[in-house]
Amino acid sequence: MDPVPPPSLRRTPVQQRSAERLARILDACAELLDETGYEQLSTRAVAVRAGVPIGSVYRFFGNKRAMAAALAQRNLDRYAERIAARLAAAGRVDAYSAIDGVLDEYIAMKRTVPGFALVDFGVPAPPADDEGSGEDANHLVADRLCGLLADHLGRTTDDVLRRKVLVGVEAADALLQLAFRTDPSGDPGLVAEIREFLHAYLAPSLT
Repeated sequence: MDPVPPPSLRRTPVQQRSAERLARILDACAELLDETGYEQLSTRAVAVRAGVPIGSVYRFFGNKRAMAAALAQRNLDRYAERIAARLAAAGRVDAYSAIDGVLDEYIAMKRTVPGFALVDFGVPAPPADDEGSGEDANHLVADRLCGLLADHLGRTTDDVLRRKVLVGVEAADALLQLAFRTDPSGDPGLVAEIREFLHAYLAPSLT
């Protein structure tokens, strides 16, 4: 599935140098999220870490929330890419193995990707009044996963499947938050319970 340009971007980079600068800004944002948290994050600190003028940050983003939203979109694009690559490498798999791939790739990103613990696919702060409500992160995740799973398993995408995947994403999101609060690496017992739940709830709809 093709990456979606973040709506938070003021301008989309066209030249490679501009794209590389944007990537450095998002990398710096992710690193600082791990070091300082979202509340202490600032566009100036990101500019310093990225080695770019502050004007370069504002050329792309109006504020730190827009920057974090672009990082969340990049995370979602990379998550979808990882799942697609895993499914393609596995060849023909059943619904249970496909669900395992979705869960395992998320956990791997949670453990290894900078900034992902605070900004996975959504910003940990509500938008300001003048920024609009935005689109719910779990709806975006569910839409991407529904398409990936249905395509790979030869399942027709319909409203019932979309609803099932959305409920699965919402439930797994809450339970994974619990697993990573209990153990910074993800409590193995809770992860096993989440896997069992997803198998029982989603697999019949994907078969």
